[in-house]
This record gives sequence, C-alpha cells and structure tokens, in this order.
Amino acid sequence: MTSGIGLFIIVIIAIVGTIILISRFKMHPFIVLLLAAYFIGICTKMPADSIISTIKKGFGNILGNIGIVIIAGTIIGTILEKTGAALTMANSILRLVGKKRAPLTMSLTGYVASIPVFCDSGFVILSPINRALAEKSKVSLAVMATALSSGLYATHCLVPPTPGPIAMAGTLSANLGLVILMGLVVSIPVMLAGYIYAIKVGPKFPIDPNPETTVEELLEKYGKLPSAFKSFAPIILPIILIAFKSIADFPSAPFGEGIVKSFFDFIGNPVTALILGIFLAMTLIPKSEKQNSFKWIGKGIYNSASILAITGAGGALGAILQSLPLADALSDSLLKYNIGLLLPFIIAMLLKTAMGASTVAMIITSAMVAPLMANMGMTSEMAKVLVVLAIGAGSMTVSHANDSYFWVVSQFSDMDTSTAYKCQTGVTLVQGIVAIVMIMILGVIFI
Repeated sequence: MTSGIGLFIIVIIAIVGTIILISRFKMHPFIVLLLAAYFIGICTKMPADSIISTIKKGFGNILGNIGIVIIAGTIIGTILEKTGAALTMANSILRLVGKKRAPLTMSLTGYVASIPVFCDSGFVILSPINRALAEKSKVSLAVMATALSSGLYATHCLVPPTPGPIAMAGTLSANLGLVILMGLVVSIPVMLAGYIYAIKVGPKFPIDPNPETTVEELLEKYGKLPSAFKSFAPIILPIILIAFKSIADFPSAPFGEGIVKSFFDFIGNPVTALILGIFLAMTLIPKSEKQNSFKWIGKGIYNSASILAITGAGGALGAILQSLPLADALSDSLLKYNIGLLLPFIIAMLLKTAMGASTVAMIITSAMVAPLMANMGMTSEMAKVLVVLAIGAGSMTVSHANDSYFWVVSQFSDMDTSTAYKCQTGVTLVQGIVAIVMIMILGVIFI
C-alpha cells in the first residue's frame, strides 16, 4: 500500500478532483464521491476486494448511524410545515429577539442544541424553524443556514458531552468539568465569528426559503395555529432526551450503572428520541387532516432519499481514507517540530480535511498525541484541557465534500455545491482559525 508523500499526493488529487467535478462540471455528488473512493483505493494499491468491502462498509456504517435520524427529522419537518407549527415557532422566536436578529437567533439556538446533539441531527431537527424564520424575516436562507450550522458546529467540536470532545477528554485524562468550562469560553467567540460570517457573506447568495405559500396565506389556510408548546415539543423533547443520555454517560456516572442509566441510554438514543419526536409531531395534525398523515410521512421519507444517498457516498469515501496510514504519516512528519498547541491542531485539521469526519479526527488525533504529552510539555491540568480544545479546533477545519455535515447543510438549505463551499466550508475555516487563536491566547495565560 502506498505511504508517505505519495499517499498525500493521491488524496490531494482526489479531493481537488471531487471539488472540480461537482462545482465546475455539475456532476452529482453521489457519483463523484464514489468515484473518488475508487480512485484513492486503486491508486494506493489497496486489494480489489478490500476497496469494495470498505466502500460498502463505510456506506452502511454512516447510514446506520444517522440514516434513521435523517429520515425521522425530515418527517418531523414535513409535519411541522404542513400543520403550521413551523410558523408558530417562527412567530414565537421573532417576538422574543426581534425581526432583525433572526440569524443570531439561529446561531444561539444551534449553539445550545448541539451541546448534547450531533450537529448533523441538530441541523435536521432545527431546519423547519430555520426556513420559517428566513421567510418571516425576509432573509436569504444562505444567511440563516450558515448561522445555524456554525452555531451547531461550535459546541459540537468543543464542548462535552458531544461524543468527540468527551472521548478526547478521556483519552488525554483531562478534567471533564474544566473541558466543558473552557470549551464554553472558547466556543462563544467561535459561534459569534460564524454569525458575523453568515451575515456578511450569506447575503451574497439569495436563496428563497421556498415556502409553498406566503405567511399571510398560511395564516388564512391554517386558521388556528398549534400552540407554541405543542409546536416546539417534537424538537425540544428529542434534544432533552439525548441530553439526559449524554449526562448518564459521564465518567462520574450520575445516574449510576443500573436500570436508570439503561433507561436513559435507550430513550436518549437519537434514533429512539427522534421516533418519539415523530409521534409528538403527529399530535399536531388536526382531525380534518388525519387522512393526509400517510401522505405527509411519505413525503418526508421521499425528501430524505437524496440526502441519504449523498451521505452514504461520503461515508464510503471517508472509510477508504480512514483505512490508509494517514495518521502515521502525519505523525512522522510533524512531531519533530516543537510547535506546542499547534501540533494537535494541525494533525486534526489535516485528518479532518482528508477524512471528513470531525469525531473520527478527534479520536485518532487524541490517541496519537496522548503518548507525546510529556515531550510536548503538556502535563498540567490546564495544558491537557487546551490540547483537547486544540484538537477540537482542528477537527472543525474544514467541512467540505467528504463531510456528511456539508451535505446535510447544503441539501436541507437548497444550496448548490458552489454556494455550500463559500458558505459552509468558508465559515468552518474562519471558526477553526478563531478557535485556535483563542486557545493559543489561553495557552500563553495559563501554561
């Protein structure tokens, strides 16, 4: 199997080729991502049977992890749209923050929601609100989507109990409470940087939220809208349940190791939580529309098909990349330089950009860095915490075509691929830079 500089050249060619084929030649991402997976596998001299099995495994694993969540989320979104619940949510939020602050509303909402929830799931869950707010406030969906995605991303990569940061804290023996505290400190300016990027860059890409009718027509059509409590419940309940599962998984075992923990592990699994969300959403359907419930659920499933195909293909490409000795090659190339907190950041950044999966980049980088902490001079409690955050910052940089989150954001926001690169990839680059600058400043103060 190819290694060293040759491996990097092949991966770079594949990534650049993917971007060109999708953006310039308008090839469908599903085909391009699979072609890239085959290209890398063949050029790195992987055995033919391994190429096929790895692609199939990667495709299946990613859909096994988030496939049902995506389908459930699109069903909930369809029901919220059809029943007028999304309109109720938009009106409620705008009354609280004001019409001119809709993008900030979504940044803050995403920031809070993604502490216990994967950013992919959070974007799916909050997408109906995003569209409704974009329509209500007359803001391009590109602005709202970038604000929401960056808010979700800030805490997803930096604040436990999201799985990646909590796994890093365990691997590096960092104090979890301190990681949460410092993660919040770093992630606030990171979220605000994403918000500023959204309102400065997003307006250049006018995207209609594409409601089927105007707000006035919707009000007339729905008559009596669902209450705010019932409208938010299908979204809030899954978030609360997933949060309880995350708390139950804390190393301190606040719920013990018995039946209570098992209960929260089950009911707080994103699949279970989102299915319960579907049942709550179905209570929004008025009796006069009960006959349409089958059709609405079917539409939600139909709408998820393209997202699932692209997400699966991205998982296949990621699996091929993860099977290569990228981590070892990066380690050999970079560890000889005494660059402190920049080392884990750079390793995570390169792995993230090459592989696509932030959580995988976090886990691999923390495993690589753990035995080197003493040589790096990172042995104090605060040093360990800042290494965790530096890896998290690297794992933000950048989200592009081999990242399932890139496709979730673009597909749920009606962005073409070129626009998604400018909005989603651009904002994650800015957030990663802001994050590592903040962490380096904290390093000067505390280490």
